[in-house]
Amino acid sequence: MTNPRETIIKRAVKEISDGMVVNLGIGMPTLIANYIPSNLDVFLHSENGLLGIGPYPVESDLDADLINAGKETVTVKGGGSFFDNAESFAMIRGRHIDLAILGGMEVSEKGDLANWMIPGKVVKGMGGAMDIVQGARKVIIVMEHVNKHGDSKIRKDCELPLTGKEVVSRLITDMAVFDFTENGMILKEVLNGSDIQSITENTDADFIIDERLKEMDNAN
Repeated sequence: MTNPRETIIKRAVKEISDGMVVNLGIGMPTLIANYIPSNLDVFLHSENGLLGIGPYPVESDLDADLINAGKETVTVKGGGSFFDNAESFAMIRGRHIDLAILGGMEVSEKGDLANWMIPGKVVKGMGGAMDIVQGARKVIIVMEHVNKHGDSKIRKDCELPLTGKEVVSRLITDMAVFDFTENGMILKEVLNGSDIQSITENTDADFIIDERLKEMDNAN
């Protein structure tokens, strides 16, 4: 097996197509920027007012004024643009974001998402997540399959406070890829040397196995 996060990121980048406007959530999703192929012309959006984010900067390119929504320093591609927070959220609410790739704490079998707080822990707030999951044309969640205690993060019903109900289109973990449809949650791909038995044992939610199930080649 390869590094779980690397498996997730490499699989997630395959969801990005040329010409897309993509919002990458804070945490693991921001790492995807470094994996986007150079032949793709992609516009990365950050809700704090940036369109055209490039890879993470090397030491010589650091600029403390250029940050993403997670307050990490970033680079800006040629042709990138800057705007205020209101205009940024007009882009989101106006459904101008083709794809949002966000992290998750829990996802339910119905496609509900919880990704902003754990009760009892101090948080700054939901941020733009609630708007993004409603406004983006497609929402993909990336997260590890189980938590640090070994419990499934893919549940029949989320136990943590929801960010949005039935908003997830696709879920990518270090073990599998699931889609959410009217017929239920469907296992589409097996990743990182996992098998259907191990996925079933580590998934609290019920799911259907796609008859065209694919296995990801870890060498890719």
